[in-house]
Amino acid sequence: MPEPHSIVHLPELVAGLAPEDAKLFARLFHLSTTVGEVVPPESMEGWIKRQFGSVETVRQQRIVKVTNRITLEGTLYNELRARRPMEAPAAQDLEAMIEDKRGGPFCKPLEGTPADIFGRVQGQHSITASNIAKYDGFHGLVIFDEHNPLRFTRESIADALETARRWAEKAHEADAQAVYYFFMWNCLWKSGASILHGHAQTTVSREMHYGRVEALRQAALRYTTAYGQNYAADLVRVHRALGLGQRYGPVEALAHLTPIKEKEILLVGPAVDASFIDALYAVLEAYVHRMGVRAFNVALYMHPLAPVEEDWSVLPPIVARIVDRGDLNNRTADIGAMELYAASVVSSDPFRVVEAL
Repeated sequence: MPEPHSIVHLPELVAGLAPEDAKLFARLFHLSTTVGEVVPPESMEGWIKRQFGSVETVRQQRIVKVTNRITLEGTLYNELRARRPMEAPAAQDLEAMIEDKRGGPFCKPLEGTPADIFGRVQGQHSITASNIAKYDGFHGLVIFDEHNPLRFTRESIADALETARRWAEKAHEADAQAVYYFFMWNCLWKSGASILHGHAQTTVSREMHYGRVEALRQAALRYTTAYGQNYAADLVRVHRALGLGQRYGPVEALAHLTPIKEKEILLVGPAVDASFIDALYAVLEAYVHRMGVRAFNVALYMHPLAPVEEDWSVLPPIVARIVDRGDLNNRTADIGAMELYAASVVSSDPFRVVEAL
């Protein structure tokens, strides 16, 4: 039986691609490998064998470095870290912690949260509120009826997205220059959420989109100008050629080759429609029920709400980024100086991630 594909064997997998796909990979990515060597004392050998299987595995560690030449996102994969299984943390205490917070302000949003200047938007499973401490002029909340953020359904996700969109349109009606719409969902404290009750956030900004969204648009524009091709389409093609893609109707789910952190998945699609909701729900369901993820971030990059001067046709109408934020019981932060200022260091193998989908 052939061994499953692995990120540590990416150079061999790229070498086995069809010539056109290999050429496209080289256009999009820089790939290199190195070996990290350590000399452990004999006193550590027992612990190393229990932790990693053998001392030789630790003495010479293969490291794979992948950099997206277009966006300059880079990721370092360590062979030892990529081999670690993705295990679910115990959820019993988490359930009790979430239940203990029931009855907070988000459980009674009409009394415990402020409204926006244009009022609230009521969905079937959610309601909006104005964020009390804003980081943009229009910054709202989509508060889920379900207190436990991990008890989402396809219907509740669809409702949250529809409610958020209606909120954004109301913000745009209140200020015609507010056109840059952004949706995010931080689940539990490791993701940055300060309140456990299930909720997403939404903003509409003026004059220019947020830096990382605009950086992606400009990178895609430079790519089209240089090569006459669509960046997102070529990115999808390379991921699918390597076996890192999963299709949900017209929506492509990619186990990202240069993830910002663990198990990142990109969704690329033509609209925030039923197929996109199917894909997003499938990813989150796989996260929680097959990969043991408890804390995650979801971010949606979308075209502006109204015509603008800059060219957005170089990007698909919807690009979503979903990432695991690590074990809730681990007191160590998952992002350090490397991730903030250099390149991401990732332990999860994208080939195992796409298997879970």
